[in-house]
Amino acid sequence: MDKNKFEIIAFPANNFMKQEPGTNEEIKEFCSSKYGVTFPLMSKVSVSNYNYETYPPDTSKSNPAQKDEIYKWLTQKNLNGVMDTEISWNFQKFLIDENGKLAGTLAPGVAKEIAYIMDWLGEE
Repeated sequence: MDKNKFEIIAFPANNFMKQEPGTNEEIKEFCSSKYGVTFPLMSKVSVSNYNYETYPPDTSKSNPAQKDEIYKWLTQKNLNGVMDTEISWNFQKFLIDENGKLAGTLAPGVAKEIAYIMDWLGEE
């Protein structure tokens, strides 16, 4: 695997304090105009069995939701063969190798830290 190549694919979700309430088209327009997003945006999904109304997430103060199939696979070891994990908040990342195997997950704030370090090191 060429470690310098990767693809970002985003799955918008409205499970976290209603942060993405728009339609798929509205979310795509917002992401491209406000943040310059050019990577693929999939249709909006539910990443959790809850719609959280508080931060940190509290299931006792949440409404039930139905987790989408892709996120069932990403978060359940009995389906992905690698690990159980919970979605901690919006913008959690999952790493999938070129063979379609789940390789790991990154917490929501990690991307900013990686970008900062790469910039500091002079990497592109």
